[in-house]
Amino acid sequence: MAEISAAVVKELRERTGAGMMDCKKALNEVGGDMDKAIEYLREKGLAAAAKKAGRIAAEGLVNAYIDDGKKVGVLVEVNCETDFVSKNPDFQKFVQDTAMAIAQNAPADNEALANVKLPGGSTVSETVTGLVAKIGENMNVRRFVRFETKENGLIDSYIHMGGKIGVLLECSISKKETAGNPEFLSLVKDLAMQVAAAKPEYVRREEVPAEVLEAEKAIYKAQAMNEGKPEAIAEKIMVGRLEKFYKEVCLLEQLFIKDTDKTVTKLLQEFNAKLGGENITVTRFARFEKGEGIEKRQDDFASEVMSQINS
Repeated sequence: MAEISAAVVKELRERTGAGMMDCKKALNEVGGDMDKAIEYLREKGLAAAAKKAGRIAAEGLVNAYIDDGKKVGVLVEVNCETDFVSKNPDFQKFVQDTAMAIAQNAPADNEALANVKLPGGSTVSETVTGLVAKIGENMNVRRFVRFETKENGLIDSYIHMGGKIGVLLECSISKKETAGNPEFLSLVKDLAMQVAAAKPEYVRREEVPAEVLEAEKAIYKAQAMNEGKPEAIAEKIMVGRLEKFYKEVCLLEQLFIKDTDKTVTKLLQEFNAKLGGENITVTRFARFEKGEGIEKRQDDFASEVMSQINS
């Protein structure tokens, strides 16, 4: 079996919150497979949940663009090597121009985006090349998402900590006049902030893929049986824990961050009643966290971890 590196142990620890030695044991048990190690730790009750994202390491910015009518919205992440460059005015202008260009041109993917022209006349690809030469640091447009609504609805965004986290959120409504209601506009902003803070993965439970549910059920049942519960009781415990899972990953079932006495669903019901039978619905959202899943160069912490493991 290949030796388990300190860097892998460190990543598993960051993603699960489990102890260092438990992480090393889990990786050894499953041959170094990260996903299987996470499942192993959860089944043994050593990890409350697996953080979906990997390590947050890359620098850069997450930014958004919303058109004047709030019918088109874009969320984009552009990465660079250092935090210093992310504060560079030329880099920041490039991020803003790129978000606007995505909104106006609707490129299908990063390859198509590379050929889109920015306000100065150069393509995105040419601008990146010029900035790399000028600033002396590698950079790239990592990902983007573009929402467009043609129905009665609205798209808005929320950017946290100057570009560390960004959210794009779309709501639909049944009454056209609601789109200009200040209370509704404030609600949409609050919902985007909710996504930024609480990290839901789906709007509603019906959107959770069947394979994800089956995997969660298997883990919860294994947890209960490892606790010594009979199979029939383990089944009931699994159902209860699945309900808790929904409350963590589904936006509508989360507790509202500004008033934890109510869920997001209850919040929407109250607004719908207040606005005279409106039907505000969250259609979709996207959440980007700067650098999530990108691995940075390892520093001396890795050797420090290994020395603790071997001691």
